[in-house]
Amino acid sequence: MAKIRAGRVGEQIKKELSQLIQTEMKDPRIGFITVTGVDVTNDLSQAKIYLSVLGDEEQKATSLKGLEKATGFLRSELGKRIRLRHVPELIFKFDESIEYGSRIEKLLGEIGEHKED
Repeated sequence: MAKIRAGRVGEQIKKELSQLIQTEMKDPRIGFITVTGVDVTNDLSQAKIYLSVLGDEEQKATSLKGLEKATGFLRSELGKRIRLRHVPELIFKFDESIEYGSRIEKLLGEIGEHKED
């Protein structure tokens, strides 16, 4: 039962955070960020937010710093939008799966080109 609730809360946090980052954040360090997933612990004390950032490594680092500075603002806004007794602690991590998938697709394309030759 707790896992079902954690999943629902995670999806709601993902939806609200995506909207907050796109519309409410005014920090110029934050680039084009997509929230790809949220994992919430069963006791709802922590939420790992998986992000995909468009840009190079420097852009990723500056976006992460900007988000970490805005963690208090994001938690308070989440508290206003989602009715929870305690808003989970937000932990931001990069989602490398999109880059990994595109790299594999590129390699498979190169293999396909070599087979045709």
